[in-house]
Amino acid sequence: MLINVGYEEVPPLAVQLEPADELGRFSIQLYHQTATQVDLNGKRMLEVGSGHGGGASYIKRYLGPDSYTGVDLNPNAVALCRKVHNVPGLDFVEGSAEDLPFPDESFDAVINIESSHTYPNFSRFLTEVARVLRPGGHFLYTDVRNTPDIAAWEAALADAPLRMISERKINTEAALGLENTWDHYWQEVITRRAPAILRRPTLTVGRALTYSNARKLREERMSYRIYCFEKA
Repeated sequence: MLINVGYEEVPPLAVQLEPADELGRFSIQLYHQTATQVDLNGKRMLEVGSGHGGGASYIKRYLGPDSYTGVDLNPNAVALCRKVHNVPGLDFVEGSAEDLPFPDESFDAVINIESSHTYPNFSRFLTEVARVLRPGGHFLYTDVRNTPDIAAWEAALADAPLRMISERKINTEAALGLENTWDHYWQEVITRRAPAILRRPTLTVGRALTYSNARKLREERMSYRIYCFEKA
């Protein structure tokens, strides 16, 4: 169960998935592109803003970290994840991105997918990421900003107590992933689960919002980026 926009390339990225994971392919591919910037095999890993837990489940099952903890501010999301994702070595806890409930230097890698734009104090979040990372650990990060907010975003990242290893703009891939996620996931979910009286208007509004945001990405009125940082 994933709710991020998605990622796709031309020709298709074609990450190898089990049949049960195919419905969430494009959202999974965003996690895959962000997470595989480093080798996670045997690592102790934290996801900040784990949401419904689908990305956490994918990384734990496919990419080989020794342990994976998802932290989210929403207690209902944490409860859902604990119920749905029964994967050895995967656990979920309630906590704030700006006050992570873990000791210093607890993790080899921290990942954050498409949620940091909602944090009241983004710089505080980056400080917390650095605090819980072990020396030599990595922060694997992707998010989007509207054009007027990009300068402040870049300044906060430059001031973080982390060294940038790589940065890549993925507007085109995110726009295609967003459209494919709508066409191959959300339409099916809404058709199957929405009450009949709400189905048509929900589909109409959902499609309009999806393609509007995809257009903004392609026109560069928004910037979607993938980063890798290292703690010295």
